[in-house]
Amino acid sequence: MSEVLVLVDHVDGEVKKPTLELLAIAKRLGEPSAVFIGGAEEAAAAGARLTAFGAEKIYVVDDAEIRGYLVAPKAEALQQLVEKTSPAAVLIVSGFEGKEIAGRLAIKIGSGLITDAVDVQEGPVTTQSVFAGNFTVTAKVTKGTPIITVKPNSATPEESGGAGTVEEFSATISEGAKTAQIVASQPRQASGRPELNEAAIVVSGGRGTGGNFEPIEGLADALGAAVGASRAAVDSGWIPHNFQIGQTGKTVSPQLYIANGISGAIQHRAGMQTSKTIVAVNKDEEAPIFELVDFGVVGDLHTVLPAATEQINKRKG
Repeated sequence: MSEVLVLVDHVDGEVKKPTLELLAIAKRLGEPSAVFIGGAEEAAAAGARLTAFGAEKIYVVDDAEIRGYLVAPKAEALQQLVEKTSPAAVLIVSGFEGKEIAGRLAIKIGSGLITDAVDVQEGPVTTQSVFAGNFTVTAKVTKGTPIITVKPNSATPEESGGAGTVEEFSATISEGAKTAQIVASQPRQASGRPELNEAAIVVSGGRGTGGNFEPIEGLADALGAAVGASRAAVDSGWIPHNFQIGQTGKTVSPQLYIANGISGAIQHRAGMQTSKTIVAVNKDEEAPIFELVDFGVVGDLHTVLPAATEQINKRKG
């Protein structure tokens, strides 16, 4: 059975949940092999978690010489590993960096690329939501090694308690790949909430909030959810752009999406339509969002959300 390479998404050795989801998908396609780009100490911290969730082998690529550079060195390292192992597929988490790495890798090895898959089955055959979420299609790479980026929350991590082997892989990175370097970064303020792209539950607010996101944040904290927003709320200056969900913002696919005071324009739908369960709260019973939802509440979010938050907190307590 051929290997399936999974690029590990991590922060200082802490493996992110979408990588564990990719390992579960990789088991359907072949033998899961994790590709960890980072230092030896970080790799040691991540190793136990990766093997516990199914990685039969972990390739460790020391990033001492490429740390701080943008995606090009990672694409070159993956290229060399693909050429060595001839995998059945390469799986990468969908995101700004992941899709950039995948695109560069596809060009380097002359292979087909599928992005933003919401499911991958044996073949590999992918499922995607296209044309602003209006259609669901299946696709398959017909040339070379399939390279697939997968949206977070597309699979359930499966703990298998394995004992994978670790192999150091030395990649030769060209000077041309080191032209774009991060020279400064602004640390994020810790909110205690999950990252928007990875959250299993997202609570979003739109124009109907009137700029008051306290009910949104209160419900999100009660549910352990991330906070999102529509373009209207962002354009009004009520919340930063990095919270925006939609065609010109982030794309999310959580288990539960709660839209509050959001009309449901096509631009917003494109960013959340693949959510597993959708709930909407809106005063306008004719709002387009109600055409999409599994459950709808016609009412004022400033009344509905605090009441819901109170009941959730009571049950938790």
